[in-house]
Amino acid sequence: MIITVFPGQGSQTPGFLSPWLDLPGVRERLEEFSAAAGVDLVAAGTVADADEIRDTSVAQPLIVAASLVSYDALTDAAGVRPGGVAGHSVGEIAALVAAGVVTAEDGMRLVGLRGRAMAEAASRKDTGMAAVLGGDRDAVLALLDELALTPANHNGAGQIVAAGALDALAELAAHPVPASRVLPLQVAGAFHTSYMAPAVETLRVAAAEVTASDPAVSLWTNRDGSLVTDGRTALDLLVDQVSSPVRWDLCMDSFAAAGVTGIIELSPAGTLVGLAKRALRGIPTVAVKTPDDLAAAAALLTGGDA
Repeated sequence: MIITVFPGQGSQTPGFLSPWLDLPGVRERLEEFSAAAGVDLVAAGTVADADEIRDTSVAQPLIVAASLVSYDALTDAAGVRPGGVAGHSVGEIAALVAAGVVTAEDGMRLVGLRGRAMAEAASRKDTGMAAVLGGDRDAVLALLDELALTPANHNGAGQIVAAGALDALAELAAHPVPASRVLPLQVAGAFHTSYMAPAVETLRVAAAEVTASDPAVSLWTNRDGSLVTDGRTALDLLVDQVSSPVRWDLCMDSFAAAGVTGIIELSPAGTLVGLAKRALRGIPTVAVKTPDDLAAAAALLTGGDA
C-alpha cells in the first residue's frame, strides 16, 4: 500500500508556493481556498516573508492549501489515488479532504477558523514549544513532567516536542537530559495542550455544521495511530486534536503494521519523510516539494499497490 502524508505547522518557507502557480488552474484554486479560509494564500505563499507566514492564522491555511493543490496534481499525474492517508497536526485537515470525509471548501473554512482560534488562544499567555532530540525517552518525559511541560508531539525517531510556559522551556534548554538537544520552535504558543481549550470549543461549533462522509481510503488518526472508519468520528477527533498530543510515532507504527510499501509527503514536504527514513527504514519515500517532484511521486504511486 502506498500512502500520502500531509505536514503540519512549521514546514512552510517563504515563496514555496511560487512554482505551483505555473500549473494550470492552481492560481484559481488557491483564490477559491483564500475566500474560504479568509487569507490571501497566493500572496502568503509567494511574497510574504518568514515572520508573516509564521503567524498561526496564516500558516495553517497556507500549509493545508499547498497540500491539497499538490495532492490534486499528484493524483492527476498518476491517474490513481493512494491506499491511505494521514496528516500531522493541522495536516489532518488535508488528510480528511483527501479521504473524502469533508469537501475541500469545508476543510479550508475549518482550517481558517482553526488558525485564528489557536492564535487567539496562544495570545492569552506566554507559551511556546521546543523539540527535544535524542536522550532517554523515559528521562525526557520525566523531566517534562517535573517542569510542568506537555509532550505535545511524539514524533518518533527520537523526537518529542515539549510545550508550555516559556520560563519552563528555558529551563529545559538550560538543563536538558543527557545526550539530548533542545531546539526552540518558531511557533506562537503551546499547541496540542490545555492552553488551546478555547480554540477547541470554537472549532467544535463550526465542525457540527459540516457534513462528514466515511473515509474512502484508509485514514489514520493522530490521537493514537488507529484507523478511523466513521466520518463523524474523524471530524470529532480532528477537533479534539487541537488540545491533545500528536502521536505521530503511533501513526508510523500503524503504517508498518499495515504493510505500507511507500510514503509520499505532499507540499510543503520534507519533515515527515525525514522521520519515516529514520523510523521506517527501507520503505521508499518521496517528498513533493515542487512540481518537479511529481514524476517521482507518481512513479511510486503507480508502481506500488495503491
